Amino acid sequence: MIYIVLILILVGADQLSKYLVDTTMFEGETLPLVSNFFHITYVKNRGIAFGLFQGKLDIIGVATIIAIVAIAYFLYKERKKMSIIEQLGFIYILAGAIGNMIDRVFRGYVVDMIDFRGIWSYIFNLADVWINMGVIFIIVDQLFLKKRRKHEEDK
Repeated sequence: MIYIVLILILVGADQLSKYLVDTTMFEGETLPLVSNFFHITYVKNRGIAFGLFQGKLDIIGVATIIAIVAIAYFLYKERKKMSIIEQLGFIYILAGAIGNMIDRVFRGYVVDMIDFRGIWSYIFNLADVWINMGVIFIIVDQLFLKKRRKHEEDK
C-alpha cells in the first residue's frame, strides 16, 4: 500500500508541475529563475528522452505500457528480496514512466520545463527526474550496498 501512496504522490507532483506550466505559459516561453543558469521553459516533447523518436507516439506508447506493466510486476513479485533502496528505485522509475505516459495519452505530448542552461541544453520534467533518481538508487544499491550486505553475511 505504501508503494501506491508514494507513486501517487510522485505522479501527482509531476502532473501538477506540468499542469501549471501548460496552463500559465506559452510554448517556448521561458522564466529565468537564475539568469543564464536555471530557467522554467515550456517545451512540448513529442518524443522520448533527449527528444528522440519525435512524433512516434504509437511506438513510444506501446513500449511505455509494456515497461510499466513489467516494472510493476517485477516489483510486486521480487519486493521481498529487494532492499528498501532498490524498491525505491523501481517505485521512482515506475512513477516517472506513469507521469510521462499520462501526458502522452491525454495531451499527445510530454510537457517539459526544467531548463539548466549552465549544464546542458536538454529540457526535462519531474517524471524524468524520478526516472533518473530511480536508476541512481538501483545503481547505488547494486554497486555499494549489495556488496556491503554480502560482506556482512559472509562474516
